[in-house]
Amino acid sequence: MGRPGHTRRNSSSLLEIVMVVVVITILAATSIPRMSRGSGDANDLPVSSGLAALRNAIDLYCAEHGGAFPAAAGIHDQLTQYTDLSGAVSTTKTVTHVCGPYLRSIPPLPVGVRKGMSGIGAGDANDVGWLYTEASGKITANTTTEVDDARKPYKDY
Repeated sequence: MGRPGHTRRNSSSLLEIVMVVVVITILAATSIPRMSRGSGDANDLPVSSGLAALRNAIDLYCAEHGGAFPAAAGIHDQLTQYTDLSGAVSTTKTVTHVCGPYLRSIPPLPVGVRKGMSGIGAGDANDVGWLYTEASGKITANTTTEVDDARKPYKDY
C-alpha cells in the first residue's frame, strides 16, 4: 500500500493506449509510401550523378583544350588518361601530357537494356551506356523507353 494521499498507478489508461495507436498509424501512413517510392528513385540519382560526372569531365576537358570537346572515337581515354593540348593520350603524365585525367573510370549506366555498360559512343551499340555528340559535347543516357517515377525519360536527363 502506498502512502496516504498518493495513489499507485500500475496500468495505462485507455486514452494513452489509443494515443499510442494513433501515433503509430500516422508514422506508418507517412513512412510506407516513401519506402515504396524508394526503389524507383534509386535509379534517378545514379543516372543524374553519372551524367553530372561525365558532363563536368567534358567541360573541364573543353576548358583545358581551347574549347575543343573530346573526340567521339577517343573520349573514354581522353577522360580517363593524360592528354596533351591536342588531345593525344598518354597513360602517364609527361612534359607535354599535362591535362587530365578527368575521371578515374566511366560510370556504368544504372538503368535499361544497357544497364552496367560504361562505353561512350556516338550511336547505340551493345557496350554503349552513354551517347555522346562530339560537335556539342552533349552526353545522355543510352536508354529508349525507360522513365523515372515522374514519367521523364532517362534519355532526357
